[in-house]
Amino acid sequence: MSDATRPRSRRLLASAGAAMMAVTLAGSAPHASASSPDLAAAASVQTVVSSLNIPWDVSFFRNGDMLFTERGGRIVLRTAAGNRTIKAPMSDLYVASEGGLMGLVVDPTTVHSYFYTCQTYKSGGNPVDVRIIQWKLSADGTSAARQRVVVSGLPLTSGRHSGCRLRFTPGYRLNAGTGDAATGVNPQNLDNLGGKTLRMDPRGPVPSDNPYAGATTSRRWVSSYGHRNVQGLDVRPGTSQLWSQEQGTTRDDETNAIVSGGNYGYDPVPGYNESVPMTDTTKFPNAIRARWSSGSSTVATSGITFLRGSGWGRWNGALAVAELKGQGVRVLTLNSSGQVTRQEQLPALDNTYGRIRTVQSGPGGALYVTTSNGSNDKVLRLPPYAPPA
Repeated sequence: MSDATRPRSRRLLASAGAAMMAVTLAGSAPHASASSPDLAAAASVQTVVSSLNIPWDVSFFRNGDMLFTERGGRIVLRTAAGNRTIKAPMSDLYVASEGGLMGLVVDPTTVHSYFYTCQTYKSGGNPVDVRIIQWKLSADGTSAARQRVVVSGLPLTSGRHSGCRLRFTPGYRLNAGTGDAATGVNPQNLDNLGGKTLRMDPRGPVPSDNPYAGATTSRRWVSSYGHRNVQGLDVRPGTSQLWSQEQGTTRDDETNAIVSGGNYGYDPVPGYNESVPMTDTTKFPNAIRARWSSGSSTVATSGITFLRGSGWGRWNGALAVAELKGQGVRVLTLNSSGQVTRQEQLPALDNTYGRIRTVQSGPGGALYVTTSNGSNDKVLRLPPYAPPA
């Protein structure tokens, strides 16, 4: 089912009894807690930008200036002086279904210059593939020029399951989470870049420590495989470990800790059989298990970010997960080994702003959020606040 057509749902965590939805590597059920009116009152959600159309991703330059994308093809720079639409060539952008201008990340080594996007590409009006592109922002911040295609050939069909999230990991490695293009053979085919996490050096060479670095085919970029539609990526603070968020079928949205060379067990064949498990441990006994799963009813998860800073109290270091169908943000508390010990809804954003596409930690540890309702969408800001113990 497309994330764009998923129906709205009621909150799944109305009581602690729903905690059994979560799964961890240890097999124990995390605690769940209902939304608290007192906790909601403690938070003040600020509207940063409104009147948008599916803002897809947010990223920050080191000076605090913000970039964000809209799926239809717009890139906006927000500075202290206000918002500015960046002039950027987008005539070859394929906008259909879930495809368009998607993931965005600024280059962490520059102050106000390079950034990267993940976007669907067309030729002669026909869909071709998904590409990761390096851009350079002009000195006056009014335009951006394409520098190079970092990787092309990510599969594209109707636009469904196009992925695509970008994040840097330590060591200056650019990572991408991709979708399987709703094609059953892609997740397990190492020479197809769909249903994978990819790992790249933005300067061009294949990282020598990639699991298939010596290959001459597309698999040289692959870090993990057996995914369905990866729409969230972030690095756990204090580590170099990449975490991903994956949309499920009619069940099992998944939070995963990425293991180099790991198979995450999705194999919807023959055809595109979405009744198979998201992590098929019968077919693949060594498949990497999810750190959290929604269970039999999905909330259509999308972006993720780790909450950062002491202002979040016991949520400092917890994982925030955007929910489209669930219309909120879920907070997963992790122990030192990365097992989920507790899950809660973030009350200030719970069932209030509609579908949530992206969550991103920003300056001062504030949480930035984009909605995905298709009209009058917003970029929101939630300052850090500590939940009750």
